[in-house]
Amino acid sequence: MPAKRICLISLLFSAVLTIFSSQASARDLAEIQQAGVLRHIGIPYANFVTHYTLGDKVINSGMDTELMQAFAAHLGVKYEYVPATWTNVIGLISGRNAQYIDNQIIYDDKEETIQGDVIANGFTTLEWRKEVIDFSDDYFPSAVWLVSRTDSDLQPIRPGNSISEDIVEVKSLIKKRDVLALQHSCLDPALYQLELTGANVILPTQERKLNEMIPAILNRDAESTILDVPDILIALEKWPGEIKVIGPISPEQRMAVGFRKESPQLRKAFNAYLKQIRADGSYNKIVQKYYPSVFHYYPTFFTNAVTANKK
Repeated sequence: MPAKRICLISLLFSAVLTIFSSQASARDLAEIQQAGVLRHIGIPYANFVTHYTLGDKVINSGMDTELMQAFAAHLGVKYEYVPATWTNVIGLISGRNAQYIDNQIIYDDKEETIQGDVIANGFTTLEWRKEVIDFSDDYFPSAVWLVSRTDSDLQPIRPGNSISEDIVEVKSLIKKRDVLALQHSCLDPALYQLELTGANVILPTQERKLNEMIPAILNRDAESTILDVPDILIALEKWPGEIKVIGPISPEQRMAVGFRKESPQLRKAFNAYLKQIRADGSYNKIVQKYYPSVFHYYPTFFTNAVTANKK
């Protein structure tokens, strides 16, 4: 057989194996229960997903970690953590990485091996992400705000008649100011049209974690940063008196669990489980453990969630 033909057959066979392997890893509820394990894709972020070493053991913790461990137990399967980054998290669940660049979704040509069943790490339900994956019912409130060091002459705005007016005012303050942002995450400047504000948007040259944004401005890498509510709540407790919240950059947002579009039954099962734990109050107990101050800032969200799910 000619060498060229052998090479072509080999390439085709390799491609078929890649596609088969990817499809075999794409599971819905029945396959997960049969395999006996729920694979939780997570990115270390705020108090949603944390992991650290204790001796020779890796300890997984955080609100979403605990939530997924409880959901796995509810399904009668084991729990498995799959680490991810902001650039590959979509690919690990869908088989193809996607990024939001210049107001459009850009897919990688290279296929990614599917390694998990759910994404849970305070994942914001952005419109472009909804086109790529499905989301559960929302379970945590959020928004993106501008935060600066206390020694900055930027001053917190006085809330106006609407959130949209407040956003306009905040954006007017950052013209020619250094603002730290993070591509491929909920802090991507393209999502909030920061390029139109005249701000000097600073993007890290290497992948930075969301929980490193405040240390970066304290280190004077920039005067301010955009940050979402969960991280702000933690930062205000961790660095009291060192940072100040200027005002909103986005309208109110929601966080939810991500699923493959080919896993509708798993998503349905989680929504039913979420409704159950909201109604009996056990969900709020998990939130209280990791974000006690959120009830002060969003009292109606959690109160209404309990009331609605008891009906």
